[in-house]
Amino acid sequence: MSRIGKKPIPVPDNVTVTATENGVVVKGPKGEMTRSLHPGILIEAGKTEALVKISDAARANSALWGLSRALVANMVEGVSKGFEKKLEYEGIGYRISIEDGALLLRVGFSHPVRFETPQGISFSIEKNVVTVSGINKETVGQTAAHIRAIKPPEPYKGKGIRYQGEVIRRKAGKKAVGAGG
Repeated sequence: MSRIGKKPIPVPDNVTVTATENGVVVKGPKGEMTRSLHPGILIEAGKTEALVKISDAARANSALWGLSRALVANMVEGVSKGFEKKLEYEGIGYRISIEDGALLLRVGFSHPVRFETPQGISFSIEKNVVTVSGINKETVGQTAAHIRAIKPPEPYKGKGIRYQGEVIRRKAGKKAVGAGG
């Protein structure tokens, strides 16, 4: 039995959860999301809560029970509140701007790097913080990871793009040796 799968999913007043024959549709103020689920996973959608159940105790069904519940809960939270990830960039001459709906990153390369905006994602920039936001938690996290991978932080001076609050383990670097020959 899955401890996570047994928990009911609270559904806010402005969100509707509809079970389809092979998945679930969630509508809310920020948008609409659909996801297909494993055939052994059943959704019982009520007005105030939704339950995720399994059709039988087959190994595949019980293995995907908690995962399916977490995915549907993330969909409900995404269409009601949305998700966001914040990235900080640090380095002399590093600049990030939004041009023609895409991010233009000037992060120490000989050329600016253009990052096209995925569908359902929006960017905002304040000082040295880039905010990636959207209704799909998976897409927001993956987009933030792709941006960070363009110029990950280096351990000597900490230059690069990192998640807000991420701690970079710093290395000492070269030591100046005295003239004792």
